[in-house]
Amino acid sequence: MAYIESIKLSNFRNYESLELSFDKGTNIFYGDNAQGKTNILESVYLCGTTKSHKGSKDREMIRFGQEDAHIRMMVKKDGLSYKLDMHLRKNKAKGAAVNGLPVKKARELFGIVNLVFFSPEDLNIIKNGPGERRRFLDLELCQLDQIYLSDLAGYNHIVNQRNRLLKDMYANPSLKDTLEVWDKQMIQYGRKLIRKRQTFVEELNEIISKGVPAPKIKISDRAQMVMPYHILFDQYEEERLGGKSFGSTKSGIAPFYSDKYAKIGFQVNELFDDEHLKEKLKSVCETKNILLEHLYHKPQLNPDEIYAELMEYKKMVEPYVCDTSAFLWNAIQEGKEILLEGQLGSLKDPDHGIYPMVTSSSTLAGYGAVGAGVPPYEIKKIVTVCKAYSSAVGAGAFVSEIFGDEADELRRRGGDGGEFGATTGRPRRMGWLDCVASRYGCRMQGTTDVAFTVLDVLGYLDEIPVCVAYEVDGKEIHDFPNTSILEKAKPVLKTLPGWKCDIRGIKKYEDLPENCRNYIEFVEKEIGFPITMISNGPGRDDIIYRNK
Repeated sequence: MAYIESIKLSNFRNYESLELSFDKGTNIFYGDNAQGKTNILESVYLCGTTKSHKGSKDREMIRFGQEDAHIRMMVKKDGLSYKLDMHLRKNKAKGAAVNGLPVKKARELFGIVNLVFFSPEDLNIIKNGPGERRRFLDLELCQLDQIYLSDLAGYNHIVNQRNRLLKDMYANPSLKDTLEVWDKQMIQYGRKLIRKRQTFVEELNEIISKGVPAPKIKISDRAQMVMPYHILFDQYEEERLGGKSFGSTKSGIAPFYSDKYAKIGFQVNELFDDEHLKEKLKSVCETKNILLEHLYHKPQLNPDEIYAELMEYKKMVEPYVCDTSAFLWNAIQEGKEILLEGQLGSLKDPDHGIYPMVTSSSTLAGYGAVGAGVPPYEIKKIVTVCKAYSSAVGAGAFVSEIFGDEADELRRRGGDGGEFGATTGRPRRMGWLDCVASRYGCRMQGTTDVAFTVLDVLGYLDEIPVCVAYEVDGKEIHDFPNTSILEKAKPVLKTLPGWKCDIRGIKKYEDLPENCRNYIEFVEKEIGFPITMISNGPGRDDIIYRNK
């Protein structure tokens, strides 16, 4: 928790000298108009961010007749005191310091105190008509839905091209014949956007009606941002590769990581350094535009348009930005429990997975310490989620894969409403449980507990095949091989009797059908890691805890 203890002003706005102490709870400023209440709030925001929330220049905030002004704000956060100093000068750049140490970049202040301002201007979403409301919806949906962001970028591109065509038609009337092509594309994108907006409003109203409180979110000031053009480049590359593509979800992940490691990516903190941001955007766009022109033959990027879009993102994230590694470190010191969520699975890891059909970031638990910025020795428990059957998204070797009606039936029954991609909606590839891959995955993760999921799905089967080994060139292997060998592997299957009944609602392990328990215990022995949790339904309470 953070709060302001006091603030001291010298020659700031209408104040020659002012010193205020604050209570830990709610503080209310009251008085006649034009007495300086807003000026105090402005000084708080300036000291915490280096900028005026009103967009004022430094010289405008210095008291009339003076050459400089000074703000000192004391902040208490997680039991530690911080002294923030801001020195404004008429003819020189401002100076900032934290605990007496000079601050060179505004991002060094992030995370000490988070400031959110509300003013009458926030009513513009109601007062300013449909345009303002569409802007609000676009801002929210672009953060929640990568596909919507892509569609919006496509729509805006079409509109710009169409407007250019309308201008050119005055000089060349024959161009009118091409107008219909742009109209059709604009309508196509527009329909997608309208559907997504309608769905969003319906979901938002449902949440509000249930009185769900706003989430408490913290965003790392070092977090890398997926830029609008990353999604475009992902789509363009898949289009270029054609039948040799990697099965990307086209959400910009590979271009994002490519830029990150090429050191031309953007961190959240860069949103708060205008001069640096504009300069970097210009440089990056110059490079990207060469590829767009000569490799992909696509429209070029406009750094000013990207900057304007990023400024909208800045408004959205600013209240939540902080030093998350410090936040987590303090939580560790206080003995609090921290939960880190992984993504995808072991076989999608770029180092240890089925390369090159992998994602672009590490999917292993060990990387959780790196991503979160916590010491590796603080990770005490690693829960690996393992399905009772196999499924896969995208291309790549899949030894236990099944096809046809057999796969369709499992796909239809699987998951929570069928096995279809969460991002793309594509049917997932299906297969029987692969103990070789699962054992390897658990080993790479450093698994302490296995959560065995969607077990209830298999209740329709008379017999359940399980892959227990691979056959490669006539030899049986039990260790998971590299990709070149994996491509040649065939599954060695062992068939177990099914339980032929619905197990949903069962809360105790001993109450499960015998064949169901036999299946669990067989898998546990094969993979060599303890199955301590079993899900037998889609509900959050459909979990059986098993003591091991």
